[in-house]
Amino acid sequence: MLVLGIETSCDETAVALVEDGTTVRSNVIGTQFEHHRPFGGVVPEIAARAHLDMMLPAIDRAFVEAGATYADVEGVAVTAGPGLVGALLVGVAAAKSIALAHDLPFIGVNHLEGHVCATQLEFGHLEPPMISLIVSGGHTSLVLLDAEGRFETIGQTIDDAAGEAFDKIARFMGLPFPGGPEIDKLGRTGDPTAIAFPRAMMNDGTLDFSMSGLKTAVIRELRRRDAVDEEIVMPDVAASFNEAIVDVLVTKTLRAAEAHDVGTITLVGGVAANSRLREAMADGCARTDRRLLLPQPVLCTDNGAMIAAAGYNRLVAGERSPLTIDADPGLPLIPLAG
Repeated sequence: MLVLGIETSCDETAVALVEDGTTVRSNVIGTQFEHHRPFGGVVPEIAARAHLDMMLPAIDRAFVEAGATYADVEGVAVTAGPGLVGALLVGVAAAKSIALAHDLPFIGVNHLEGHVCATQLEFGHLEPPMISLIVSGGHTSLVLLDAEGRFETIGQTIDDAAGEAFDKIARFMGLPFPGGPEIDKLGRTGDPTAIAFPRAMMNDGTLDFSMSGLKTAVIRELRRRDAVDEEIVMPDVAASFNEAIVDVLVTKTLRAAEAHDVGTITLVGGVAANSRLREAMADGCARTDRRLLLPQPVLCTDNGAMIAAAGYNRLVAGERSPLTIDADPGLPLIPLAG
């Protein structure tokens, strides 16, 4: 089954064609970095307008790269939420129009479920139980996929997402947007033990996260050093900040796997491209004898292929969405049918 997947939950206009939920025929990702860089973060209205400009060219390119036509497509999947409502509406409208015009089965899927399903694009169909750490600019969540195919959020940030914290600190440090890759790059030449930044909620007994206090601690430390004319070694700041986030993410993920007796961990989302996070998670899984499924970075960031994969899983289970569905910025995770 060839499924068309469309993703517009934030600032990527992404369209893909995926065969049988695992084989990527095309995966077009249009970024909006230049639109948002002057503002140091994603501006929702600008994102929605950019999606309108980029959607049809992205769809056309996806079909060209796949060597396919609409006659080859057997289903249409789209991110229905969560995300920025204006951005979501563009993708949902496009997907519904295609499904209606070509009389194709249609399914709206959860963005977080899409990230979980990105794993099957590289490692084959999901084999639960498994725990996914989804870490991006808008989400920092631990999701359990149990043996019955039920998705459950077992941990999440209570304030800022990790990617949001990266962007805000990068902006304060004078680094360009998006901030995560910039801090990762700068931190590789720094000392991660130079500054003892706090690890909020790391040992609080829950699986939740908090990034706001760490963000504040970094800003206060930089301001303190500046006020007393103390040297600020930016690579050390970046490395120490990065290490604090990575430490909490890895510790909580391994704790979740132990608590739920799960032997497989997946790491997805834009922040999953962070080199130190990938290294630390691999070390942690090796140390605890767990399997780590770590997709290539292009599949970790927002993309249409992961939405097509998630849509395939639901379409083959007999699920369909009515063409009356709307974008839902607070869309919850729901179990697979059957």
